[in-house]
Amino acid sequence: MWTSLRRSLESRYRVLVPDLPGHGQSAGEPYRSHVETVAALSHVLKRNRSAPVAVIGFSLGAQLSIELAARYPGLVDRAMIVSAQAQTMTFTKVTLRVLGVAAPLARNHRFARLQARELFVPPELMDEYLETSARISKATLLAAVGNNMRFQVPKSWSNFRGQALVMAGRRERALMRDSAAAIHAALPESVLEIVDDCGHGIPLQRPDWFNNRVAAFLVR
Repeated sequence: MWTSLRRSLESRYRVLVPDLPGHGQSAGEPYRSHVETVAALSHVLKRNRSAPVAVIGFSLGAQLSIELAARYPGLVDRAMIVSAQAQTMTFTKVTLRVLGVAAPLARNHRFARLQARELFVPPELMDEYLETSARISKATLLAAVGNNMRFQVPKSWSNFRGQALVMAGRRERALMRDSAAAIHAALPESVLEIVDDCGHGIPLQRPDWFNNRVAAFLVR
């Protein structure tokens, strides 16, 4: 799924898929905040930039895409925002305390597999997901989830002048659909799409459709 999309894009574009701090090959560098992560990513893009940049983000990655386009609009030509939560959740402190106690479960393969099913992770990506999950530290988990839960649409998002596509699944929680509407309302020039038959997993639930939608967005 991802391989076919990447090959298709690489035939026409230069593709960069960075590891987040605390994840993958960057597991030794703790995740601190969305703002620090986006600042680091902006430096990478400035060093490697040869053309206007399109950013595509899902879930927490979609929040980072909004932050990048809002803070560094000169770097970003278009942004595809897929299932970004954009309204601060209640009981964040309590949730994070519980998460801190439960953090070791991320290293338990049985628990991680159950979580992967909730996230629609396909079988071919399961081993990679389990490996990544096992390497995430408690500090990274709490920082990333805390930033995710507190995220709000930046005021400067309304100044973004590139193309923007905002998506949410029709079967996602109302919070996610309301968030998509708020992101779109803050940038009325954006396009809002509610995707049928999808929960919080559009790229994984409808991969062929999503791949085609990405390609169409990039050439529009």
